[in-house]
Amino acid sequence: MPNRRSKDYYKILGVDKKATQDEIKKAYRKLAHKYHPDKAQEGEKKQAEEKFKEIAEAYEVLGNSKKRQEYDQGTRFFESGFRPGADFGSGSSSGDFGQFTDIFDLFGMGKRGRSYEAPEKGRDLQYSIQLPFEQAISGASVKINIMREDICSNCKGTGAKPGTFPKNCPTCGGSGQVAQNQGFFSISRPCPQCLGRGVVIENPCPVCRGMGRAKKTEPFMVKIPAGVSDGSRIRFPRKGEAGLRGGPFGDLYIITKVRPHPIFKRDGSNILLDLPITFTEVALGTKVKVPTMNKSVSLKIPAGTQDGQVFRLKGKGAPRLKGLGKGDMLIKIKLVVPKKLSNEEKKLLEMLAEKHKENPRGHLEKFM
Repeated sequence: MPNRRSKDYYKILGVDKKATQDEIKKAYRKLAHKYHPDKAQEGEKKQAEEKFKEIAEAYEVLGNSKKRQEYDQGTRFFESGFRPGADFGSGSSSGDFGQFTDIFDLFGMGKRGRSYEAPEKGRDLQYSIQLPFEQAISGASVKINIMREDICSNCKGTGAKPGTFPKNCPTCGGSGQVAQNQGFFSISRPCPQCLGRGVVIENPCPVCRGMGRAKKTEPFMVKIPAGVSDGSRIRFPRKGEAGLRGGPFGDLYIITKVRPHPIFKRDGSNILLDLPITFTEVALGTKVKVPTMNKSVSLKIPAGTQDGQVFRLKGKGAPRLKGLGKGDMLIKIKLVVPKKLSNEEKKLLEMLAEKHKENPRGHLEKFM
């Protein structure tokens, strides 16, 4: 057996020679997690295995107070027939090396084992729907066609030809993994025969070719709630693709795209409308009919109303999602100034200006 005393175990674990047992344990756990072969990429597994062995060897010595003392004193007990791991369950060493099983359990390597290919949730799907402005406010039902991976109707998702069933893999006994001994510890790997599934299909389904899923296009009625806006995201649970190996269905997400309206705009749950008004209407006051999303209503414009003033119609806006009532309709006054005047109209306005001496810019004079 080679002389292992020449190795610097402290350097391997990256700790000082005065490190406490807790510091050594912590350093080992960190390195074991980093260099575990199951975490290595293809092509790097052999190098990771060698590094992992070296780390484990160093910790088996430094993690044991008695063996660490002998190592520090320079004894050559490694050449006396000692084999790493030989005394895992004997004497005082069982207490010192109990943490090894903790590390192995961390990677799923203990007696319990683990399946490398557990059930997986199906993929989520996303579709966009174009809606007229009115449908976004009132809600709608829209029919779409969804193409997705669904449970194979021929084999009912088993992947096996009808009348036959998958069988436990004879190589791994249905666990999906096989153990490979690496000196004093064992590394679990996906079973090469069943590729980690735990079962083998001797007679694959001719429709899905043993996958248990097949592409399917089917109609789906999407119920759009009242009050959605441009970019709203609606979730339909379990309407996505079928899961793998018996996993649950994914979800379907509908993204709403709302077409602009000729006169109405949205601001959250409020609906906005610009209302053109003439000079005489705002000067004298009037009543005008204004459209809403349901029916026209009469709006009183008081005399002296200013350009840009906003009137609010309570509850005439868009429904708030989740049944929280409705927004308001906000009507903004837009003063329309005539571009051309007749001679008579000019004279009337000049007379009005002569009688109405108020200067609206008086507050600016002190700044001139």
